[in-house]
Amino acid sequence: MSTAFIQRLLWILPAILFSLTIHEFAHGWVALRCGDTTARDSGRLTLNPFAHLDIFGVIMMAFGPFGWAKPVPVNFHNLHNPKRDMVFVALAGPASNIILAIITGLVFRFTMPLAFSGAVLTFFGTELLLITYFGIGLAFFNLIPIPPLDGSNIVIGLLPQNLVERYIQLVRYAPMVFLALIILQWSPLHVPLFSWIIDPLWKPFYSLWQIVIFGRKDFLNAFI
Repeated sequence: MSTAFIQRLLWILPAILFSLTIHEFAHGWVALRCGDTTARDSGRLTLNPFAHLDIFGVIMMAFGPFGWAKPVPVNFHNLHNPKRDMVFVALAGPASNIILAIITGLVFRFTMPLAFSGAVLTFFGTELLLITYFGIGLAFFNLIPIPPLDGSNIVIGLLPQNLVERYIQLVRYAPMVFLALIILQWSPLHVPLFSWIIDPLWKPFYSLWQIVIFGRKDFLNAFI
């Protein structure tokens, strides 16, 4: 295992674990406020990253296109208004990542002299930028309306009840197709169908939040 590989992990893993932990904690916290105590009762309403750790999801996030944590358990039947509140619970994760990205990005933007040692980013500056980047990426990934991602629960909560079953049938095989596209692109075959489908949505989303946070659509490109 090379020194560069170990160094990459030491810089990336703290930002990944922090971003995933905030995401899952937000789901559990909003679920609790809406009447469901499942996350709290199962010990998942915590900022301890190891309670939310999914090893494969972290590896995917470190070296692949996206990643995930162990989902916080939520019993939608316990919510005060299940159909409405499931939207709030599902939105909580992506929203928390965007809020976190805005905070860390603005801290970097307004403390840039502290983020550099000469022409080199310090650990402090690198972590701020990585958390900003992963926050935007996690928000986008989880808003994709494919089960079990948050976007699917948002769609189910917003659809009229008579269309919910039709939607579930429509996306029935979507997770397997989604995973197959990722494997095809990041395997030695390198068939870029995944990027061809996702990039028209990801690139404007990524640029938008860079403009909001940094005032430039390509700011992170110079560092990440």
